[in-house]
Amino acid sequence: MNEISNKDKKTNIETGIISLNSKGKGFLNVEHSEEDISIEPDDIGLALHGDTVEVETYSGYKGAIQGKVVRVLERKKIQFVGTVMAGVKNVGEFFLEPDDRRAHIAIWIKNLPADASLKEGLKAVAQVSFDAWTEGRIAPGTLVKVIGEKGNNNVEMESIVIERGFDTTFTQDVIDSAEESRRLYAPITDEEVAKRRDFRKVFTCTIDPFDAKDFDDALSLRELDEKDQHGNALLEIGVHIADVSHFVREGTPLDDEARRRATSVYLVDRTVPMLPSILSTDVCSLNPHEDRFAFSAVFKMNRNGEIHDRWFGQTVIYSDKRFTYENAQEVLDAGTGEYFKELNEFNQIAKIFQRRRKNKGSIDFDSTEIKFKLDENGKPIAVYKKERLDTHKLVEEFMLLANQEVAKYVYDKNKQSNTPLAGVYRVHDLPNHEKLHELAVFVKAMGIEFNPSKKITPKEVQKLLQDVIGNSAETAIKTATLRSMAKALYSTKNVGHFGLAFEYYTHFTSPIRRYPDLMVHRILGQLLQGKVVAQQFVATLEKICEQSSRREIEAADAERASIKYKQVEYMQDKIGQEFDAVISGIADWGIYVEEPEAKAEGLIRLRDLPGDFYEVDQKNYKVVGQKTKREFHLGDPIRVKLLGADLENRMLDFVIIDQAQ
Repeated sequence: MNEISNKDKKTNIETGIISLNSKGKGFLNVEHSEEDISIEPDDIGLALHGDTVEVETYSGYKGAIQGKVVRVLERKKIQFVGTVMAGVKNVGEFFLEPDDRRAHIAIWIKNLPADASLKEGLKAVAQVSFDAWTEGRIAPGTLVKVIGEKGNNNVEMESIVIERGFDTTFTQDVIDSAEESRRLYAPITDEEVAKRRDFRKVFTCTIDPFDAKDFDDALSLRELDEKDQHGNALLEIGVHIADVSHFVREGTPLDDEARRRATSVYLVDRTVPMLPSILSTDVCSLNPHEDRFAFSAVFKMNRNGEIHDRWFGQTVIYSDKRFTYENAQEVLDAGTGEYFKELNEFNQIAKIFQRRRKNKGSIDFDSTEIKFKLDENGKPIAVYKKERLDTHKLVEEFMLLANQEVAKYVYDKNKQSNTPLAGVYRVHDLPNHEKLHELAVFVKAMGIEFNPSKKITPKEVQKLLQDVIGNSAETAIKTATLRSMAKALYSTKNVGHFGLAFEYYTHFTSPIRRYPDLMVHRILGQLLQGKVVAQQFVATLEKICEQSSRREIEAADAERASIKYKQVEYMQDKIGQEFDAVISGIADWGIYVEEPEAKAEGLIRLRDLPGDFYEVDQKNYKVVGQKTKREFHLGDPIRVKLLGADLENRMLDFVIIDQAQ
């Protein structure tokens, strides 16, 4: 790289969130620039991945914008999970090497308590003492918690959760608050029932995964004596949601903790709940054969799914049957069995709703979800793909209906009252046109035409996804399309939901596991009572939306990390075996391949490609041999052998079984 003298540099100060890669290089994204600011490892200063920083920028080699961190404005986190290492100079000296390879620090554990039992190879949590960190990449810190032996399943799963800022247990004051809530609000008293609509004699059921422990939602059905203007019989279908707002009251330690967590976290082998189990799996949960309080959206409709009336309010219900998705599907497939008539009514109307959504352009990425069968120690011994059944779609359609109709009600009520629009909406904005252009270039290299209009519609994206079905690069194209979309998030401003092609949308249906849903229940409850949401509450609500959106991303990252860990663990005893795979990614350092059974992705390094020296053609998403001109394209089927499975770094290494020679 050419040297640039200081007098030739044109400097400027930019502020933003720094991202570091595994090699220690930094990148700063700024809104007014099409390109990230590149920051060399020697210029990141004391910044860590995710910190908000000030960067001095200048024109670097060949005009590229480069930068140097001059100040850290805000730390993303102060505590890190990692592996304990013994110091080499002093006996009894320990360091923590963070699990997150983007951290690029070692934490020197100072002031270790005399009774602390620390040794190399333990997983632990340490807190950096930023005030005392002045130079280098060894930061002083203190021990917060020892998690346990590295490699133990429970330790590794707990580490994943803690690393992303979630607690795996509840403090005593939160547990006491939950106990008090159960004592005060769980009894099904005549006084409380009188305030609610009673559905206990109406057929009601839940349909959930076989291993579900909490039941957020239930469906009810009864045929009415009424008919519509065309003589069609009317049905009353209720979407009943656990009335968490009845139990989790504002200003309590329980509510404060739920707001802080914002979501439950779902790992391969466990759930880290937003609420203590005495609520989440007991009195809030719509358990079968028990009276339960619910907050309901009730619709009067005909069998063509045409809605004639709707009602929202608090109810008391009794679930007659707890279905799993699988046994409900068995009843539908058999055409007979327990509650077939009711399930079939739900299913036929759900199919109508689904067709309508598709006709409007609602996008379905329909990604394959894998599940692991684990032994008693949490080790994966089998893997299977989760089948998407009609019963999954059935429940989804009625939840979408409730979410959509509640959002419209809240929006209309607030608009009528001329107050700031104090709602919590689940919004999905239009895609960025520049990202769509990049997507168009990408799919064109795969032989597919995609010419998005300036104001793109969901139908255009829907058509693209239909066009790639059966393409060898289908998975890669779907992933690239998803990444080109805006992120769905929570907001007090309704801008609609592009992906679903809905003008109004919110999350109302899962308050046991999502704090925004709880807020929607509270807001809806106030509006139903004729109350106006206080103006000063809007700013607080926006902060809750921002926090919940951020925590949702962190929870999803934890879920992906647990899946990746189990994928690599599953492949450990398959080293040396051969697989039919697909090229899933092209990078400067090699090609990524995906093994289809566990959908485990691994790397073939460029230097290990056989018979030639290969160069990357990023523009056309391929690598090309310099002499032979042999090409490897994104989406190509390929035969590979597994060389290594590095559980610590969550990495798989493959090599090609060269069938071309």
